[in-house]
Amino acid sequence: MKTVIIHGQSHKGSTYHIAHELALKVGGEINEFFLPRDMGEFCIGCTQCFIKGETNCPHYEKIVPITKALNDADLIILESPVYVYHATGAMKAFLDHYGYRWMPHRPEEAMFSKQGVCISTAAGAGTKSANKDMSDSLFFWGVGKIYKLGFNVAAVSWETISEKKKKKIISGINDTANKINKKYGKVKPGFKTKFFFNIMRMLQKKVDNPIDVKYWEDKGWLGKKRPWK
Repeated sequence: MKTVIIHGQSHKGSTYHIAHELALKVGGEINEFFLPRDMGEFCIGCTQCFIKGETNCPHYEKIVPITKALNDADLIILESPVYVYHATGAMKAFLDHYGYRWMPHRPEEAMFSKQGVCISTAAGAGTKSANKDMSDSLFFWGVGKIYKLGFNVAAVSWETISEKKKKKIISGINDTANKINKKYGKVKPGFKTKFFFNIMRMLQKKVDNPIDVKYWEDKGWLGKKRPWK
C-alpha cells in the first residue's frame, strides 16, 4: 500500500497526528507533503491548464512532484484543521491547481481505483464543511472510495485533547484503516461517480474545448472504454 498525505498546514498538530496515525495503521509506504511549505502558490486564474494543458501552468514545476505522488499512491489522505468553518487557505490554493483534473475536463484514469480520506479537526465546529472542501475534489477527480473523518477536539493541540476524546479518535482511525485494507486492490467507483462520468462523457460531444475532447477520445471513453474495470 502506498499512501500520500497532503497536510493542509505546516505544523504538526491534532490533524497531522490523526492523519499520520491512520497511515501507519494502514501500513506500507508513506509520502507526505506540507502546505504551504511544499506548494504555496495561488492559482492565478490564467486558464492555461484548461485550454493548453497542465504543463503550461506557471506553477507546474512546483506542483509536479505532488502530482506524481498522487498518481502513484493507492491511498490519498487530505487533511486540514478547520479555519473559519472551512479547510485552510493553503489546502484550497493547492486544490485549485487541479481543476483541469475534474471529470468535466481531463480526469486521471488511475484515480478511479484509488481510495481517499478527508480528515479535519476543530476546537469547536466546522469539520463537516472543511471535509466537504476536500472531498469535492476527491469526488470530481474520480476517486473510487472516499472516507471522511471529522473530530471536534475541544483543544488547540494534540497534547491537550482529553483521553476520552483520544480514545474515540483512535477507534475511528482503526475502523477506517480496517475498511481501507479490506478494499485494497478491489476499489470500484460507485453509482454516483459512474453516473456523473457518463454525463460528462455526453457533454464532451457538445463542449468546445479541443484538448478535453481529444483526451477523452484518446482514452476511448467516448466509445465503450471506461476508467474502471
